[in-house]
Amino acid sequence: MLVRFLLLIGLLLFVEIYSYQAFRTVIKTKWVLQAYLVISVLIVFYVTYYVFQFDRKVGQTPQSLFTLGLLLVVLLPKLVITTVMFGEDIYRLFSGTINYFIENDNRTTFLASRRKFVSQIGLGLAAIPFLSLIYGVTIGKYNFKVIKQNIFFSDLPDAFDGFTITQISDIHSGSFDNPEKINYAIDLINEQKSDILLFTGDIVNAKAEEMHPWIETFNRLEKPAFGKFSILGNHDYGAYLDWDSETEKAKNFIAIKDLHRQIDFKLLLNENVKIKKENDEIAIIGVENWGKMFGEFGDIDKASSGVLASDFKVLMSHDPSHWEEIVKNHKKNIQLTLSGHTHGMQFGIEIPGWFKWSLAQYMYKQWAGLYENVGRYIYVNRGFGFHAYPGRVGIMPEITVIRLKKGQNVA
Repeated sequence: MLVRFLLLIGLLLFVEIYSYQAFRTVIKTKWVLQAYLVISVLIVFYVTYYVFQFDRKVGQTPQSLFTLGLLLVVLLPKLVITTVMFGEDIYRLFSGTINYFIENDNRTTFLASRRKFVSQIGLGLAAIPFLSLIYGVTIGKYNFKVIKQNIFFSDLPDAFDGFTITQISDIHSGSFDNPEKINYAIDLINEQKSDILLFTGDIVNAKAEEMHPWIETFNRLEKPAFGKFSILGNHDYGAYLDWDSETEKAKNFIAIKDLHRQIDFKLLLNENVKIKKENDEIAIIGVENWGKMFGEFGDIDKASSGVLASDFKVLMSHDPSHWEEIVKNHKKNIQLTLSGHTHGMQFGIEIPGWFKWSLAQYMYKQWAGLYENVGRYIYVNRGFGFHAYPGRVGIMPEITVIRLKKGQNVA
């Protein structure tokens, strides 16, 4: 713990020294530089203090969300500045070495003076993440997007051609701080008038009580003709807190499962339900969380008991690594899997239909949107809420509307 703390302090000092060099090169007003130093020192002390105040028995709080947000807003731009300034130092060192040893020029100082335009470039580039992160914590985290997706299946029962599914995922109710925005999102969901509503896990960050102030709000979700179904996510098991006893942890888990009943969702725990339309039916399968790194509680074989390989199936599985590791080649032929979990890291670049990038893609092969493997599909929802970093940049909170279509997809 001490070694990690010293490494963190060393990194912060390194970044602060280089950032100050950039400001000092560009800004010559003494009181402005002094104000910058005072603010930087206060932020470092504030963040350090609240890092040590974090209590794993309490978990994430508004204070910890603010602290992490502040750290990212300050640190990421300074890392950009440091990269530019450190690059200039490498150039200055290389140039000085050539002048001194090769050209035998000892009339000048070994290291050339810093160039103002390089510092200006560093500060200009740093403004991009700085302004983006400010946007993310003020507007982006509640900038809900309705994303509509048609998916074609040759074996879709005729009666379900055009059947619509609204999917939400990763509510993380313990992070909410704006009832007006959440009510707006609930209205958006209701406006879709889908045939079924599916929620793919993480109703809280860790504790059932986080959802209590929002139960009335989520009870405003209208029940579609074919119902409301849900599953658990990795955060719903209380695994990220230190509990006084296993009994207390177990009580919390029971309370979290009961939250789904309180907002009128049928929670599927490694089980399935058949929904019928006219003379046809499809199976909705829900597994407990199965994640390569986040607990393997899901049992696809148990959940699909009584379902044939020839039946049309929609699987709800919170973590998309389940699809990659097990589901996509499962003998039961799972035509469509709906997941969440990744949040798209809540930070990235996305131009719909053209380009998307996030650090999430280096952890998950399927991290946002639609993916296909020999006619089997997974859709990864970008998440309704937010966790840890109290914002979203580039990867917006999502309400998904999927329309099942009979036939082959024609590009």
